[in-house]
Amino acid sequence: MNVLLTNDDGIQAEGLRALYRRFARDYPTTVVAPERERSAVSHSITLHKPLRLCHHRGADGVHDGYAVSGTPADCVKLGVLELLERRPDLVVSGINPGANVGINLNYSGTVSAAKEAALLGLPAIAVSVNSQAPRHYDAAAGFIAQLAEMVFEKGLPGGTFLNVNLPDLPLSAMAGVRVSRQGVGVFADAFEKRTDPRNRVYFWQGCDPQTGYADLEVDGGALRHNFITICPLKCDMTAYDLLENLKAWPLACG
Repeated sequence: MNVLLTNDDGIQAEGLRALYRRFARDYPTTVVAPERERSAVSHSITLHKPLRLCHHRGADGVHDGYAVSGTPADCVKLGVLELLERRPDLVVSGINPGANVGINLNYSGTVSAAKEAALLGLPAIAVSVNSQAPRHYDAAAGFIAQLAEMVFEKGLPGGTFLNVNLPDLPLSAMAGVRVSRQGVGVFADAFEKRTDPRNRVYFWQGCDPQTGYADLEVDGGALRHNFITICPLKCDMTAYDLLENLKAWPLACG
């Protein structure tokens, strides 16, 4: 199994290093990741300036790969179409510090990198840990390696990928594994209005973290109760339950 690793936190991120240590032990593994943090860039790609890259090797002798000036989606596209000698069998994006559940999936660069891989016809996994300062990256990487072997063996339908969130705990302390659906509840956005030293107004955007789920069938709810949550996602955004109804509307060109 040939593995491509990426993230949205930059090539120096510890979560990516943990994945590399685990996967490179058993599989040919290549890192193509942003040169710096690119969190919350969603599925943006670089069109109006060149993409530049340099070879990166961690000071500890691991984490060999490429640092790219673009977004997580850029990294996957460039890795698959230009840098790798052969197409990877699996793309893994992460490990992101902080959960990616509910409507956060629309903003996440971590999730969008996996989605880009699915668009390219590759099985992919996005992985996050429910902590802003995780202590158990290696436990998360171990579980993802196990899941990756199952994905490689069983495959995923075309245009689909998996979004995985783990509690920041040793595997033995986790409640189990739940296959869940994406939460769609809207959380409270907020802007904090401030004034800079030159008396110009600016805003910091923030939100209430999505921790209020109670339903164990929903990604955030399962995670809140210390389950590993696996949510299958698809690239096709068609609202099929509306499709036929919409065709019946009396629409005309003039």
